[in-house]
Amino acid sequence: MPVTKRDYYEILGVSRGASVDEIKRAYRELALKYHPDRVSTEHKKEAEEKFKEISEAYAVLSDPQKRSVYDQYGHAGFDQRYSTEDIFRGADFSSIFEDLGVGGSIFEDLFGGFGLFGGGGGRRGSRGADLACELPLSFEEAARGITKTVTVPRRELCPECRGEGGDRAQCSTCQGAGQIRQAAGFMVIARTCHRCGGQGSTLKRSCAKCHGEGRVRVERKLQVKVPPGVESGMRLRLSGEGEAGSRGRGDLYVELVVSSHPLFRREGPHLMVDCPVSLAQAALGTEIEVPTLNGRVSVKIPPGTQSGVVFRVRGKGLSDVHDGRVGDLLVRVAVETPTNVSAPQRKFLEEMGRVFGDDAYPVRRSFVSKLREFLKR
Repeated sequence: MPVTKRDYYEILGVSRGASVDEIKRAYRELALKYHPDRVSTEHKKEAEEKFKEISEAYAVLSDPQKRSVYDQYGHAGFDQRYSTEDIFRGADFSSIFEDLGVGGSIFEDLFGGFGLFGGGGGRRGSRGADLACELPLSFEEAARGITKTVTVPRRELCPECRGEGGDRAQCSTCQGAGQIRQAAGFMVIARTCHRCGGQGSTLKRSCAKCHGEGRVRVERKLQVKVPPGVESGMRLRLSGEGEAGSRGRGDLYVELVVSSHPLFRREGPHLMVDCPVSLAQAALGTEIEVPTLNGRVSVKIPPGTQSGVVFRVRGKGLSDVHDGRVGDLLVRVAVETPTNVSAPQRKFLEEMGRVFGDDAYPVRRSFVSKLREFLKR
């Protein structure tokens, strides 16, 4: 079944009487939101499809002639008169992307197969592939930030043939256009040339260094600046450090793998540490020294502190990687019950239980009271 297209005005969120300036402003906002270079990798495919949709709507509605045909005939009549190539031909995106500060080259990545941009034929090629690698970090390195070196194997343009693959000649089938066009009524169908694969030229003699591929494999050492406060699973993007292609390099994504710590665990920007205290310390109160990532601090434990109570030490946690604010150190008290009790110690504990009685244990007394009420139901 044919795919039903959404209304162009609905896509941009403008009225049918909107001015060109209103259409441009609406497109700017949506382009900024859905530009594939500005979204996370897991949402990139969805953003690309949305970006194609809003760009097509803008290309039509920003052109008075195309808009008039669309208003008169709708999608059905419009699509009979204009091919995808015709829709985008002459559309002005450059000023929008200069203002937005994002790459306009995304149009060639998304629509380049139709020959919409550049228009001069010749060898097309593609943007280089993105690469990914892992970077192990200790807990302290992730907390404080660090610059580390990664070794990345990648393919770069061959220095001997400059990425051409060898000596090339204009394709005799498409005459260097990279495409074969056929007219069918009002429609113009452009297909990739089967002989040159859309490159516009064919290889006469292969380069001895790259054997006609146009790229060679090398290893590069790259410096990766890790900001403070990162955690496992986060990815850093090094723009232009991926593989080489005839239309630019891909990107390198560095996934961070942070090891665990024997004392601390993180809760967002906060650090949690469990500190054991004895029964006597918890009952009578004490002052203990607890570790931080930068030395030790003293924490007062008031009399009667129960196991699981958390004390907060301000500003001794981690930097928030997004806004730089520093979290806290969370000290959780763990009251330790004696083990390997000797006979004399056992007698002492039994006597202590009789001396204190139930009044010394309000939490237990409250629990017993609630349990009795529950059993009466």
